[in-house]
Amino acid sequence: MVDKQEGGLSPVRIVEELKANDITHVVWLPDSETNFLYQLLESDPALSLIVVSREGQAFSTAAGLVIGGKKPVVLIQNTGLLESGDSLRGWGIGLNMPIVVMVGYRGWNRRGVTSEAEVALFTEPMLNALGIRYYLVENDSDADRIGVAFADAERLGRPVAILVGDEFHGFNR
Repeated sequence: MVDKQEGGLSPVRIVEELKANDITHVVWLPDSETNFLYQLLESDPALSLIVVSREGQAFSTAAGLVIGGKKPVVLIQNTGLLESGDSLRGWGIGLNMPIVVMVGYRGWNRRGVTSEAEVALFTEPMLNALGIRYYLVENDSDADRIGVAFADAERLGRPVAILVGDEFHGFNR
């Protein structure tokens, strides 16, 4: 089991939620802050990890997987969300893809915007502008919202986002 700070979001808990929601593929541009989650996913035979070179590629890849009968999740940071906006619009929204996007909410915390204010300030307005429903997940007790997001994506037939407000706390432990 992974050690985690009180109230943090455990990468093990995220993997449990992905499996509970029958995810087949994780489409992702890994980064240094989420290395521990990457290692967990890479070593888990139940989940196929697809690494992309740009966040914009994640949505076309995920759409292809959905068309092929698979159930992917996209993992990106909010900086990548901004980079991939047109791809999300075209492949996700335009094709009515029931894809969940887990977004690292970089620069945000419950007491207000912090170090990377520019990025954090644009995250929710961008999702709102695209009409994408989203859920904030900060710790293990919030992790059930991941399942709610998957259910919404299926019911609505379109992308739904999970904002990971903890910035994957404890992943490097």
